[in-house]
Amino acid sequence: MASRDYVKRGRGNRNQPKKRNQSKSRRKPWRSGLLALILLGAFGFGLFTLSQDPEPEEAKPVATQAKPKQKKISSLPAPPEEKWGYVDSLPNREIEVTAKEQVVSKIPYIMQCGAYKRADQAEARKLDIAFQGLNSKIRKKEDSSWYRVVLGPYKFRRDAERDKHKLQRAKIEPCAIWKESQ
Repeated sequence: MASRDYVKRGRGNRNQPKKRNQSKSRRKPWRSGLLALILLGAFGFGLFTLSQDPEPEEAKPVATQAKPKQKKISSLPAPPEEKWGYVDSLPNREIEVTAKEQVVSKIPYIMQCGAYKRADQAEARKLDIAFQGLNSKIRKKEDSSWYRVVLGPYKFRRDAERDKHKLQRAKIEPCAIWKESQ
């Protein structure tokens, strides 16, 4: 693609006076005036037809016959008797619920809430978790350069989930739960 130098070319023909078509400026706007007169006439005709519309007839009152007054009942009838038996049996009944026993895993659960390359980042996350009232540890494997922030161990996954939701409400995410491999 050939490159062009637009700077040398200049801005264009700004110094030349503009040519106006003088024949168009001498015309009178007879079309728009005629259109305005037609619209004004249509509006006036519409107003005239609306003013000539007859008034609606008034409704004649219909004579109503007076009904004979009924005798007022001075006392209410007795309430009906209950025919259902659960009304008496439910307040005295006790329901026995047996809960399933939770299975205790041989391998405890842990929750990891971050892995960081620098120890100061892991310490900052540990402080955030401590402000929520939870204890966490920083673990580093010997063959790795990662610092893991870990909570636990938990006997039940449900306990780990409860702490995870507490951290989520405090906007500390992501946390993952799994069984600890030793």
